[in-house]
Amino acid sequence: MITYMKPDMLKTHHCLFVLLLLLFTLLFSERAQSQNQPETPETDEAAAPVRVDVAPIAQDSQIRDRLTGIMTATEWFENPQVEVNDGVVFLSGSTESVENKRWAGDLARNTQDVTAVVNRIEVLNPDIWDYQPAFTGLQELWRNIMSAIPFLIFGIVVLVIFWVISVLVARGARAYFAGRQMNDLLQNIAARGIALVVFILGIYIVFHVADLTNVALTILGGTGLLGIILGIAFRDITENFLASIFLSVQNPFHAGDLVEINNTMGFIQRLTIRATLIMTLDGNHLQIPNATVYKSSILNYTSNPNQRIRFMIGIGYDARVTSAQNIATKVLEEHPAVLMEPEPWILVDELAASTINLKFYVWVDGSKHNFLKVKSSVLRQIKNAYLAEGISMPDHARERVHMNSVSIQSVPTHNDNSVRTSVAEDAEVVPKTEGDLKSNDQEILEQARTSRSPEEGDDLLKPN
Repeated sequence: MITYMKPDMLKTHHCLFVLLLLLFTLLFSERAQSQNQPETPETDEAAAPVRVDVAPIAQDSQIRDRLTGIMTATEWFENPQVEVNDGVVFLSGSTESVENKRWAGDLARNTQDVTAVVNRIEVLNPDIWDYQPAFTGLQELWRNIMSAIPFLIFGIVVLVIFWVISVLVARGARAYFAGRQMNDLLQNIAARGIALVVFILGIYIVFHVADLTNVALTILGGTGLLGIILGIAFRDITENFLASIFLSVQNPFHAGDLVEINNTMGFIQRLTIRATLIMTLDGNHLQIPNATVYKSSILNYTSNPNQRIRFMIGIGYDARVTSAQNIATKVLEEHPAVLMEPEPWILVDELAASTINLKFYVWVDGSKHNFLKVKSSVLRQIKNAYLAEGISMPDHARERVHMNSVSIQSVPTHNDNSVRTSVAEDAEVVPKTEGDLKSNDQEILEQARTSRSPEEGDDLLKPN
């Protein structure tokens, strides 16, 4: 099987590889400079010259000749002159640095039978238009780069080898995780994490062979610190990304599920690394950040197609409660959309001021019927049955206070419970006005499939 990488991924990998090569070139050049650096006045200045013995009893002429020869041999001084009088050494001439002048003085003091030193060496100020130091620096840099080529070649070979190994390890990890039916996002994250560990091991080997272990540890430590800083700066992005991983692992919903998140009901469309996309019952796309989804309570209506609807009807105190319950039970049993398993409940919920409130609990198969339509149909049928049997459904009582007297009179509302309303026009159980009680979930899902998705990116959801 041949795996093709996306163009943006290839560009990212190429840029990373070039940056690593530049880093290794600089580090290896620095290492070569520290190992192959020739002796300079600065290195010799660090340690004072040892004592120079000339003869058992050194004459002034012998001291002069010895010091003159040493200063001339170093080639650090121009026209070096040494005068010795009764063990007192007078140094003259010129040099390019104060360190060279100090070195000559220390050399004379450590010479046998020298009692004092008078250092008259002149330190020359460099010409501001002298480009020789620049040329010397470029030559030295070129020598260091050339001497670092063997280490650079070794580093490139090792990195290429470990790069290939990391790619093979990533493919093997993806194949292993695919066999365990893991989400595609998790497969990529786990495989790339393992491949990154393998590649970092190769980088460490290169640095260790180049005797730059401390530098490698410093870089890795700085990278970890940089990761912490970036994690704080991009906290929301990181939080949404991690939430997408957890949602992919836990699978609280699938594509097409009807859910309620943050008091918003809709059908799940996509789950990306940034947000969860749902289509509301009004046909609008809504993007909710994954962090919000993960922290919120998720009500999944599709996981169990059976849904219970609740509503309340108030009957008058002159009505028999058991008769009202039996009449409503008969209506529910004859209704085609109401489930008998689990059985519906009709319970006395409250003794209100003017009514006895009955609470209805009715189960509906949400995959076949719309619970809002079923609720409308059931309410209409129960109203017809109660009116047909003479069961009153009074409005709430109202009070009127007369300011000229203390009498308070209860006035009934406009409902005349003695009047039997004709219910012939409401006898139809499944009218067209209520959409035949059918569920319109598939219609909304079809709208979602044909509409433009505002949230791009790989879909992390498993198909339902």
